[in-house]
Amino acid sequence: MNSSSSNCFPGQEEAERRLESLARHLGTMAGDRGNRDGSVDFEATAGGFGNSAFEKLQQAPEDPILGVTVAYNKDPSPVKLNLGVGAYRTEEGRPLVLSVVRQAEEALIQDRSRYKEYLPITGLAEFNKLSAKLILGSDSPAIQESRVATVQCLSGTGSLRVGAEFLSKHYSQRIIYIPVPTWGNHPKIFNLGGLSVQTYRYYDPSTRGLDYQGMLEDLSAAPSGAIVLLHACAHNPTGVDPTQEQWQGIRQLVRQKGLLPFFDSAYQGFASGNLDADAYSVRLFVADGGECLIAQSYAKNMGLYGERVGALSIICRTENVAKRVESQLKLVIRPMYSSPPIHGATIVATILGDRNLNYNWTLELKSMADRIISMRHQLYDALKARGTPGDWTHIIKQIGMFTFTGLNKDQVSFMTSEYHVYMTSDGRISMAGLSSRTVPHLADGIHAAVTRIS
Repeated sequence: MNSSSSNCFPGQEEAERRLESLARHLGTMAGDRGNRDGSVDFEATAGGFGNSAFEKLQQAPEDPILGVTVAYNKDPSPVKLNLGVGAYRTEEGRPLVLSVVRQAEEALIQDRSRYKEYLPITGLAEFNKLSAKLILGSDSPAIQESRVATVQCLSGTGSLRVGAEFLSKHYSQRIIYIPVPTWGNHPKIFNLGGLSVQTYRYYDPSTRGLDYQGMLEDLSAAPSGAIVLLHACAHNPTGVDPTQEQWQGIRQLVRQKGLLPFFDSAYQGFASGNLDADAYSVRLFVADGGECLIAQSYAKNMGLYGERVGALSIICRTENVAKRVESQLKLVIRPMYSSPPIHGATIVATILGDRNLNYNWTLELKSMADRIISMRHQLYDALKARGTPGDWTHIIKQIGMFTFTGLNKDQVSFMTSEYHVYMTSDGRISMAGLSSRTVPHLADGIHAAVTRIS
């Protein structure tokens, strides 16, 4: 035994032979990747040492809405103004946490009996019950007859996605009609949920109001049984809602054609300041005994943007059908996110379930809605005072968080570059991002854009 082998540990020679055999085997498997010296050139995979497996991946574009904030944050201008993202701001331009939300959270912290266990797949039962009552009304026959299947979801987006996937699996039609324009995320949600997206006319640029006749014509041409997306109130992005009389005509057509309404209710109470008034369209459809879907969000009306709190309710013909619907919704949710988060839903249930908190919430909600309405009037008055060309009455006729200004892409680009005002390229602005201090600056920018850019 030589000196080198005398230093071997027991079994070392056998281990070395096995390693040499493995190296030869890998070289054979690698084919052209094997080198003469026995080494191997690895491909760019998760286990390799070369370039990334994702080397050829293209940079994705920014979200057209959230990208506005990205651009705003990079702008060093002291007068910059972000009117792109739909989040409420105070008169001082700060985010707002409602007093009732603070009170509910403090009560939850003090309650040592609460825990952080998983919720059921369908979410917090009390939250679901109170959410259905909020949108349908406590005296709703659908609730009294147990014909409502409600599940807690991840805000409005998650509610729409769960509903879309449920319909793609269990409904006879896989076509959904959405208004033009609509929230930019709607077509993506429904496409990825397994539905084919078609459109119907909604907004009339010439009047900056509702194209009611066009809407009825397009829905009349839709195939029987097709799904139709309806904004319950405060249409996003236009702020244009049908009148109660027009809603009655829409309901009549939808029921005659056998269409299935899917309501997106993201702004209940936030539009007019009245929870019942903003639920008019939904309750009108539910009252006739027909079926529909409703996606709810508490992002805006309770300011719980980051808590991702929402609900999906499906109104059914009978209690037995509602039970089967709920059972199938569980099968959609379980592999998607298993169960929803507990904190935000508990806040909502605490507020809705306490008489004093609920009342104070309606006061705070009314205050937010009134401030937005005030911003509308201030902007309209400022444009009128400047003699800005055009009819700007649509600003005070539209409702809710957003206003569709009517500015074109070139005018929007001009306002961003020259006045540091940020909005989506279609001219939508968030009235909730304005204040008495910033209205004059916005009015100056709009006046300049309209007079200098065609």
